[in-house]
Amino acid sequence: MNHPSVHPPLSNIQVELLKLFPNDIPENNLAELRNIMARYLMDKARDKADEIWEQKGYTDEKLQHILNEK
Repeated sequence: MNHPSVHPPLSNIQVELLKLFPNDIPENNLAELRNIMARYLMDKARDKADEIWEQKGYTDEKLQHILNEK
């Protein structure tokens, strides 16, 4: 059987997640872990969006103007 090689090497998060596999994690705990990871990634994306918003000098009024342009 042909086994594909992994390129590029695994990231640090992939390695940490793989460490969970030997353990039998109940489905409700697995769902909780998914939610935690999703919330973490959402928070990081929101922080980056806020940073860009500040850098660009956006305001609610400017956003409304952009949305109302045709």
